[in-house]
Amino acid sequence: MSARIATRRTLRSAAATAVVAAVAGTVLMPLSAYAAPAAENLHALKITMGAPAPSGPLTRGGATETFELTVANPSDKPHSYHPWMIGTPAGASPLQQTDVTFKVEGVTAPATESSIGQQDGEWQGMFHPAGKGASEGFEIPAGGKLTWKVTIGLGKNYPTNDGDFALRATSYQNEVAEGGSPSLTFKTDPAVKAGKLETSFKNVGDCKGVPALQCREMDLSYRVTGDGAFDTALYSWLDLSFGSDVKVPNLQLWTLVDGKWEGLSTADPANFMLPTIPKGFSAASGERVLHLRASFGPNTDFKKATDVTLHAGVSLPEGNTYEFSGADTKFQLTPPTATTSPAPTPSKSATAQPSTSPSPSASASASATAVVANSNTKATGATGSLAHTGADSNTGLYAGLAAALVALGGAAAWLGARRRATRA
Repeated sequence: MSARIATRRTLRSAAATAVVAAVAGTVLMPLSAYAAPAAENLHALKITMGAPAPSGPLTRGGATETFELTVANPSDKPHSYHPWMIGTPAGASPLQQTDVTFKVEGVTAPATESSIGQQDGEWQGMFHPAGKGASEGFEIPAGGKLTWKVTIGLGKNYPTNDGDFALRATSYQNEVAEGGSPSLTFKTDPAVKAGKLETSFKNVGDCKGVPALQCREMDLSYRVTGDGAFDTALYSWLDLSFGSDVKVPNLQLWTLVDGKWEGLSTADPANFMLPTIPKGFSAASGERVLHLRASFGPNTDFKKATDVTLHAGVSLPEGNTYEFSGADTKFQLTPPTATTSPAPTPSKSATAQPSTSPSPSASASASATAVVANSNTKATGATGSLAHTGADSNTGLYAGLAAALVALGGAAAWLGARRRATRA
C-alpha cells in the first residue's frame, strides 16, 4: 500500500468523524417519544418489504412504485431503529444521489423525513423522525412494529449502462437480526444487459535498447462489456508503491500519445493522473490501450533493484468518486547506470487510442504537461493529464456532504456507517 493510499484512508476516517460531530451539533430539540432509546442494541428487529405497486418496470424519469416497509420488534424490550436502504445497480456505472428518487411517509410510524446519498458506488436512502436530527432513530415498542410507505423511482439520468436496481432494507446501527434484512429488485425499461469496465495490465517487459530492469514498458487496457455507455468522462490514475522506502523514489512515467512519449507530471510522487477516458465509452468503443513506460530518474534514492507496484484505478469525475474498476502489476526496477539512461524512444506501437504510430520525441521532460493538484479539476480531453488526489469516497466528498447536510438540518448519518453494517 502506498503512503498516498494510507493517508487518503486516514483522512477519510477523520472526515467521517467530523461529519458526525457537525451533525450532532445541529440537534437542538429534546428527544420525542419516538426517539431511539439509549439501551443496548438487541439486534432483534425483523424487516419486511411488501410488493411494489403498480407492478412493472421502472423507466428513467418515469412513474414511481410504492411499497410498505414494516419493522417488527419481537423482543420484550423497546428497540431502536436507524433506517438504511442500500441501492445497488446491475451494470457498469456507480450511482449518484439523483439517479434514484426516494420518499418515505409514516403509516403507523410517526411523521418522517427522508434524505439520499451515495457511497462506495451505491445509492443510499435514509429517514428519521420529522423535526429531529438525521442521526436519530425510531423506537420500536416491545412486541410491536412500525410501518412506512416507501416510494422509489429512477431519475432521468439513471445510467444507460445500468439495468435492474436492487434495494435492500437494513439499519446502519446493525440493529437487525440475522436474516432480517430483505431486498426488492426493480426491473428497468428498457432492459439492459449488465456489464462492467475491465481494467488490466498487459505485455509488461523491458524497454528496447535499455539494460534489463532499468526501464519497463507495459500496456494498460480498458474494455467495457454489456449494454449502454458511460455518460460522463472517467478519471483514471496510477498509485505507486515500492518494495522498500526511500525519501525520493523519483519514478518517472511516460505515455505514448499521437506517436510521442509524454511525461506524466504530478505534485505527488506516489500518484499520477492518466489521460481521461472520454464520455460515451462503451463496448462498441473497443479496447482502449495506453502504452506506458516506467524508469527511475537520475535523482532517485534507490541504489539497487526494488519491487515496484502500479495500481491503476478508475472513477467518475465527480459526485460518487468511488473507485469501481482497477488493476495491479508488479515488477522489479533498477536505477539507471552512469553511462546508460532510458531515453523515451518507442519500441512498439500502442494497439489503440489515444496512441497512434510511434515516433521518438526530444525528451520526456520537454513534453510533460504541467499539472495542478486539485481533485475538482475538470477533464480536459482524452489526452489531457490531471493531478488526482484520491478516488474512493474522498475527504473532499465527505466535507462537501457535511457542509450541505448540516445546512439542511443535519443528515449524513450514512458516512462511516457502511463500515459497521452487517449485510444479510
